[in-house]
Amino acid sequence: MGPKTRILDATMLVFRRHGFRRSSIEQVAEAAGLTRQALYHHFESREALFRAVIERVHEDAIAAEQAAIGKAEQDGGTLADILVAGMTARMQTMIASFDGSPHIEELYSEHLAQARDLYQKYSAVYAERLVATVTRTAQRLQLVLPQGMAPAEFARLVEMALHASKSQHPGMQPVDAFLKDMALMVRVLCAGAAPRQKPSARKAAAERRPSRSKAGGSP
Repeated sequence: MGPKTRILDATMLVFRRHGFRRSSIEQVAEAAGLTRQALYHHFESREALFRAVIERVHEDAIAAEQAAIGKAEQDGGTLADILVAGMTARMQTMIASFDGSPHIEELYSEHLAQARDLYQKYSAVYAERLVATVTRTAQRLQLVLPQGMAPAEFARLVEMALHASKSQHPGMQPVDAFLKDMALMVRVLCAGAAPRQKPSARKAAAERRPSRSKAGGSP
């Protein structure tokens, strides 16, 4: 284990135990088995440590989400199965990072206060990957999205369902209820996606046949 990994593990431990506001560089250095000066060689402040932890949480969440999506696709899942699997893995990974901490709501609020740019950056990454998943799955399963929406529009509604679940469950707690509500809303949205209708042989032949006007006009 390299020193940076050891420091980030220690930082997560300290923040979970004390919250952001009551944590200090000294506590992290002690938990990592380093002197304060050695820790400053890698991170210049408590805020820099917090940002590094948040970035690692997001990267872990992305990896978990993509792995779950890949497995659901290999298993032949529906659009709903694939999206629910990916989003559940993403949120479980993020929740597990701070789960059990008595300061979980403070840590989530400081996430926005101390690392809003990272929040915005990763929100864009999640959205981009979600659009790609919806596009790929709709094409593979020959689906027409609800109301004829484009994949980007549909993905935006799926993310809105996630945020609605968060609003009902502060700090994403209790976890089971939060994940259940999120999955239910995503499945309701996906229920409107229908298989693309293939034209009948007669209709297809009629569409291929030139009209009389195009073939030389009426007699």
